[in-house]
Amino acid sequence: MRMNSWLKWLYPGLRVKRWVLLSLLGVFMVSAGVALLAGVEVLGVVERWMIRQVVAFTGRFPSGIIDVAAVITLLIGLTLAIIGFRQTTRSILSALAPEAVSQLADILYEKRYRRRGPKVVAIGGGTGLSTLLRGLKEHTANITAIVAVSDDGGSSGRLRDELGVPPPGDIRNTLLALAEAEPLMQRLFEYRFEGKGALAGHSFGNLLIAALTDITGDFEAAVRESSRVLAICGQVVPATLDDVSLRAEFTDGTRILGESRIPQVGKPIRRVSLEPAEVKANPDALRAVEEADLIILGPGSLYTSVLPNLLIADLAEAVRRSSAPKVYVCNVMTQPGETQNYTAVDHVRALIDHVGHGMFEYVLMNSATIPRSKAAQYQAQGATWIAPATRELAAMGLRPVVAPLISAENFTRHASDRLAEAVLGILADEVRSARGERFPGRKSTAEGTV
Repeated sequence: MRMNSWLKWLYPGLRVKRWVLLSLLGVFMVSAGVALLAGVEVLGVVERWMIRQVVAFTGRFPSGIIDVAAVITLLIGLTLAIIGFRQTTRSILSALAPEAVSQLADILYEKRYRRRGPKVVAIGGGTGLSTLLRGLKEHTANITAIVAVSDDGGSSGRLRDELGVPPPGDIRNTLLALAEAEPLMQRLFEYRFEGKGALAGHSFGNLLIAALTDITGDFEAAVRESSRVLAICGQVVPATLDDVSLRAEFTDGTRILGESRIPQVGKPIRRVSLEPAEVKANPDALRAVEEADLIILGPGSLYTSVLPNLLIADLAEAVRRSSAPKVYVCNVMTQPGETQNYTAVDHVRALIDHVGHGMFEYVLMNSATIPRSKAAQYQAQGATWIAPATRELAAMGLRPVVAPLISAENFTRHASDRLAEAVLGILADEVRSARGERFPGRKSTAEGTV
């Protein structure tokens, strides 16, 4: 079988043999040139015959001619070897990925560069997490996205009820954020069926993950296979593999079960909890946290995206124990039905009230303001800009960091590139601090951990 595989390289029409032979000829000439420079006879009888011909023609043997011939042979050999290798690579690549031929050097550099990047764990769900991941994947391939699986609305909720699978919606969005597959494949995963009937409202990506869960018998395996299909940068890990729901208690004492129903109530939230309360964290999530160089909480819906992960006791404890820098990314705007009228301090206090101290040292906040016309429009919808609160957070023993993070396209969201640069800048500052170097003037204050 192995011999047959090698023989296939000799089949006609592959456009590889000629370039391989040219490379071999180049290598042989390089070897000959080096041997001649070292004074070693390479071809024996042939060399002596050539010397006799030169003496017979010129009457003498010119000094240094061997060295000149060796250098010429060496240069020609190098040229042939480089041309042969380059053309062999292009021939193979043009058959496997024609569109990548002209970008080979850029692709290789980018892959190698990102593979050496820090190990980053991002915890959350929804649009906020996806925004962060799109920026992070440009800097490192060592990303683990830990995603909440308490969603019960829309396509995810229907699949959860009808097929008994964990909700795939946030997982799908996170996979797409890290995807490097062809745009058509990404569009296919995002495609949502319209019209009426059983498929109406379902996302193709959700259906595929549900089908893979049934085929493999394991939701985590289905996520891994989907990751391969989309060629994602990093890995996506469900926070838990248990069947879990989210319950909210409001300030008036009323309660409601179901993540999707919580924002619809429109009352101030006192507390959220998981049902059942005893939930096991995914071992892969725990392992990623233990190995992390940087841990990021958020951005995303405070009560329905970030906290559901941290309410898993062993996952929260793993984050607390980690020696990696831990950053909470505060949202750009308040969220109607969840954090209406909240300040940055209110966000932080809600996290501490639910999961205690020691979960993060840094709070990253946006400093860029929103145009007045847009601010009025958002305010009418119940969303207001969250101002940085550096003094208050510093007084709580935190390290506030501020930077202009708003997206130019959507003022209610972070810009992926700016957000990624800001969180990785915090890690860089930590590394410099550990080496005894001074911080380069980043806008942060206070030392300590909550």
